[in-house]
Amino acid sequence: MLTNVVMSEYLTLSEVSELLGKSKETLRRWDREGKLPAAREPISRYRKYNKADLKLKFGDFFPDSNDEGVTNFVTPYRDYSVLELFAGAGGLAVGMEKAGFKCVALNEIDKWACQTLRINRPHWKVLEGDIKDFSFTEYHNKVDVVTGGFPCQAFSYAGKKLGLADARGTLFYEFARVVNEVQPPICIGENVRGLLSHEGGKTLEGMLSILDEIGYNVMPVQVLKAINFKVPQKRERIILVGVRKDIAINYKYPFVNRKIFTLKDALKKGELFNSDVPNSKGAKYPEHKKKILDMIPPKGYWRDLPLEIQKDYMGGSFYLGGGKTGMARRIGWDEPCLTLTCSPAQKQTERCHPEETRPFTVREYARIQTFPDDWTFEGSMSQQYKQIGNAVPVNLGREIGYSVIKFLNDYYSLSKPE
Repeated sequence: MLTNVVMSEYLTLSEVSELLGKSKETLRRWDREGKLPAAREPISRYRKYNKADLKLKFGDFFPDSNDEGVTNFVTPYRDYSVLELFAGAGGLAVGMEKAGFKCVALNEIDKWACQTLRINRPHWKVLEGDIKDFSFTEYHNKVDVVTGGFPCQAFSYAGKKLGLADARGTLFYEFARVVNEVQPPICIGENVRGLLSHEGGKTLEGMLSILDEIGYNVMPVQVLKAINFKVPQKRERIILVGVRKDIAINYKYPFVNRKIFTLKDALKKGELFNSDVPNSKGAKYPEHKKKILDMIPPKGYWRDLPLEIQKDYMGGSFYLGGGKTGMARRIGWDEPCLTLTCSPAQKQTERCHPEETRPFTVREYARIQTFPDDWTFEGSMSQQYKQIGNAVPVNLGREIGYSVIKFLNDYYSLSKPE
């Protein structure tokens, strides 16, 4: 479920690295030590791995379905409600709405994101301000799911087992506080993949400990790849799912969809959208940068430049290790976009249009994040880019929503609460 696996007999070193979540150097060492031997291409001598052998050894890492048409769609048995924290510009909220949830309230501190939420959904209750200033006790036992994309912060470890009090002052503390006040059957936390290794894994360990303390069993943590959920973007998110301990039903993550959508699917009329992307404003490159990027072909990056220009453009980075594949990067029509950032023209994470030498426009950014075209963004252009870049892709939110509805359908069917 963690990745898309190419439908061929063999996988490359890069594909196995992505599949297993291990570095290429670790895989090379395993090969040398005989722990995970690799075959070699006859001419290039590149490592390759037999997919059938890998599946026997690491079956849990392979997607649940080979069906490109697999769907997570499920009809709610009743009206389900969601309370969203750290709502941003509404990517997860819109996705949950598309799945069938009613949003009872959203909290967000950024004033422009709040303006965006209000102008698009005037009936939503938007609680603008610091989450610390709000009590949510009015929703106790009245909300089916609490969601939140809390920022990743380290904790101060006072003892062996981190408790809720130790997390005070962090935004995860506030997420856990609200879950504890509301006591929904299920809560969903969302974060960047880096949470896995943050503070050597101790931050995540602390979060799991706190959810356990307030009465929630945490499902095995997974990294969901947006490209497996009808999003034309190589974006990864950690999903933290807590199920209240009195509930004997486990949550199941959404099924992977094997069809991979590309930048063309995002910006042109097709299966994802029924029209080409609307025109909109967008950032521009300074002239000296445009001259450099004019030399880059679709799907190319800084290594496609002449050597002397590489050295000049990269500066000291030229002599450092690592691929730095995001620098001077032009996206191709036939590939998913790389992860969007809060700014469309950062040197380390370039995302150049495939044909025109410019960053993606605001509406192109929104399309890549699968926002509907009628979802508008408030604030300056830089504020709009920031809101979109920080968002959970709408289609990923929808698929998560379907999986939560399946859980709630099962729960209410068995418990039959009055």
